[in-house]
Amino acid sequence: MGQVEELFRIVGPQNVLRGAAAQSYCTDWRGRYQGRALAVVRPGSAEETAAVVRWCADRRVALVPQGGNTGLCGAGTPDEAGQALVVSMTRMNRILEIDTDNDTLVAQAGCILRNVQEAARDAGRLFPLSLAAEGSCTIGGNLATNAGGTQVLRYGNMRDLTLGLEVVTAQGDVLNGLRGLRKDNTGYQLRDLFIGSEGTLGIITAATLKLYPRPAAQLTALLALDSIADALAVLGLAREGFGSSLTGFELMAGSCLQGVVRCFPEQRLPFAGDAQRSPWFALLELSDSESAAHARERFEQIIGRGLETGVIQDAAIAESISQSRALWHLRESIPLAEKLFGKSIKHDISVPVSRIPDFVRVTNAELQARFPGVELVIFGHLGDGNLHYNVAKGTAFSESDLLALQPAVNEVVYDSVHAHAGSISAEHGIGQLKRDVLPRYEDPVELALMHRIKHALDPLGLMNPGKVLSPDRSPD
Repeated sequence: MGQVEELFRIVGPQNVLRGAAAQSYCTDWRGRYQGRALAVVRPGSAEETAAVVRWCADRRVALVPQGGNTGLCGAGTPDEAGQALVVSMTRMNRILEIDTDNDTLVAQAGCILRNVQEAARDAGRLFPLSLAAEGSCTIGGNLATNAGGTQVLRYGNMRDLTLGLEVVTAQGDVLNGLRGLRKDNTGYQLRDLFIGSEGTLGIITAATLKLYPRPAAQLTALLALDSIADALAVLGLAREGFGSSLTGFELMAGSCLQGVVRCFPEQRLPFAGDAQRSPWFALLELSDSESAAHARERFEQIIGRGLETGVIQDAAIAESISQSRALWHLRESIPLAEKLFGKSIKHDISVPVSRIPDFVRVTNAELQARFPGVELVIFGHLGDGNLHYNVAKGTAFSESDLLALQPAVNEVVYDSVHAHAGSISAEHGIGQLKRDVLPRYEDPVELALMHRIKHALDPLGLMNPGKVLSPDRSPD
């Protein structure tokens, strides 16, 4: 029996894929990263995963953990050497427990996010993580990247939504930490090390997640605005008036939504006249615990104040669930429209909310000065300071010419992010996309500690090598 065939005994021959059957696991969904794998292994339990990891440790074979393969930074893609084992978690897709008294749900890492949302809904609860890839991304991938999405403003990101983890360590041990406790001060919070580690410290196999009461009503409005400063003023009004009921506040450049309408004529902006051509729009969502009437009264009061003071130019409030979905569909269609216009240089960044207007003004001016004619595609989660700040070719560049400028464009954007006390990765992670620029912007002490943690938990360097941290540096 050959080396890879030994894995048949652990997961069964039908769950060891090679050749053409493995290729879709070796390319990220955007087609940016392509690699090769020794094989793709699909374990069906934490025990099988642990056995696979021990097999790899004994033979010094690297592992690349993979969830739904929807990542944006190449963390789930093997390199071109063809010597790593891709460990796909898609078979581990069961919801193990729902406890409505404790408001928790235990899910295996391969569960599709939408299935977790639906299971919570069927139990009369809410699991609030929501993002564009929710129909295909997995809980394990969400945890590995500390996913955010559209409701971080109210509920936090994946680290905030998780109480416990089951993890297979780099040595092939199973860390049984699926406690559904909100208070547990029995030492270091190991859970928080693995969340956001992108598979470089261990393989998450299951999680205990927080559930919330379902709101009695949700209301959505699209606002036409003159500036980002006005958007911040509206955000302040909404926070003051809604408190924790404010669950979403999305900012979109007018060109983004106008591009959506051009690409998808079945969609339209719910405004007439000049408001359709507003330079900025905000999508606002309120979740109310009392009633639809109470929610609408609060909504109209705050939006009315914004119209009276002039920080809102026009507003369209959804009158039904279908209208609310249509407004969110406009927002969610921005990346699809962007893709139709050609490849762009993407940035997932965060800066303090108060500094977003200055960041956009300064960075836009610097990019136009150095690369006249580029188009700036700006949208994101204003409420938590996360912008998707993308640079497109416009009419001045070909796609290939723009992509050749990527290092220089990245430097402008990331230098500005750093100058504004921000982060070069808000919710997509580092992966291999930003690995080599991370040392330029990360605090050197913080980076040294990350290397020490990596070496302590994965001394052989087999867990997703080449992701997040450069592999050629030994701990200080």
